[in-house]
Amino acid sequence: MTTETTNSASLRRSLLPLVLDVAVPLGSYYLFRNGLGMSAVAALGLSSAVPAVRTGWSVVRRQKVNGMAALILVVNVVGVLLSFVAGDARLMLVKDSGISSVVGIGVLVSVRLGRPMMTEGMKPFLIKGDAERAAAWERLVSGSTRFRRAERTFSQVWGVTLLGECVARIVGVYVFPVDTMVWLGTVVMVGAMLVAVLVGGALAVEPMKGMLRDEVALGAGRGGVVAQGA
Repeated sequence: MTTETTNSASLRRSLLPLVLDVAVPLGSYYLFRNGLGMSAVAALGLSSAVPAVRTGWSVVRRQKVNGMAALILVVNVVGVLLSFVAGDARLMLVKDSGISSVVGIGVLVSVRLGRPMMTEGMKPFLIKGDAERAAAWERLVSGSTRFRRAERTFSQVWGVTLLGECVARIVGVYVFPVDTMVWLGTVVMVGAMLVAVLVGGALAVEPMKGMLRDEVALGAGRGGVVAQGA
């Protein structure tokens, strides 16, 4: 399999959860609301179940639970249950913002505990299934202060961005009509993710790429001696 084919397959795997968690709930809301004539509360509740089902199925299929998946699953399930209890469309939209805030706080807490949650998503992207890169990663995590700082920075950027997204969406819920905020909230979320990708990439991913590249070259020349702190 060529590198181009591998990268295309990896891109599809990365985009599929985004499509399922963003596009499908958004489309299903308007289908339930406008196509089937459901109330805003019912349409929001049913469309919100999609991410919970997707995350739960992913956990069952892989038979492995990581911190991020578990947190998102719990928050989504609780959110769906509370949605039907609340019976208020605006509160249900606020619930969606609450998911971002809980995940953001969870990410920041994980940094504080020394186990940055976003590393699980970033590491495969940087290692790319290469054994030398994986070994270089372990050496840098064990011996490079600069590398560990960049790793923490990546999660910090995502945590802060998610909290900012939460605030923006809550304000929007009480400023715009519900039907408008359903799609506008998605725009805010995607925009926040784009900001996190760009800022996190500049502050953390690109420096880590360079350190990994240098460590792979050094490791090949010195027989894998543990990297020294930068």
